[in-house]
Amino acid sequence: MSVEFVLATHNQHKVEEFQRILAAVLPDAVVHAYDGPEPVEDGTSFAENALIKARTAAAHTGFIALADDSGIAVDVMGGAPGIFSARWAGAHGDSLANTRLLLDQLGDIRDPHRAAAFHCAIALVIPPAAASGTGFEHVASGVWPGTLATEVSGAHGFGYDPIFVPEGFTITAAELDPEVKNANSHRARAVQALLPVLLESIENGTHS
Repeated sequence: MSVEFVLATHNQHKVEEFQRILAAVLPDAVVHAYDGPEPVEDGTSFAENALIKARTAAAHTGFIALADDSGIAVDVMGGAPGIFSARWAGAHGDSLANTRLLLDQLGDIRDPHRAAAFHCAIALVIPPAAASGTGFEHVASGVWPGTLATEVSGAHGFGYDPIFVPEGFTITAAELDPEVKNANSHRARAVQALLPVLLESIENGTHS
């Protein structure tokens, strides 16, 4: 069954990652990048910001919309950077600057105290036009625990992947084979939590 989604992001890495994750259960799914107006992400949680983005994308395109809001939370920093992960160094999306700043801030923190976790909230918004006039919203979450390395390593992934060592591994997320990362990541876990709801909505014909 072919189903079209719009992913509320301009980040092509995320589009490709979502396409690969969804393909495992919906082989004919097509994920489009969102190219409309940017909403103000003024939520106070990953879930709130994900919903803001998905609602905007659904309203603008008429497609079933998916949006994720994700980031890294460091235990010793009280959960920071959290929802500010993408702009931690000041400029939104400057992954290199964000990573370097976080490493500098943890410069004196020893390994036993470098616990961290990636968090992801994925919002599903089915607009009324694609849901027999009713519309539908749901948010699912996923957490990927681990620790932070003391230096950057790895060429795969994006964001903080080069300094994040997932629980159960001895290498960073950026050193993992993409298929391994996609099966274990916070985003994959959130998608897995969302899938039963997503599949039920599609089976019930709530898509265009």
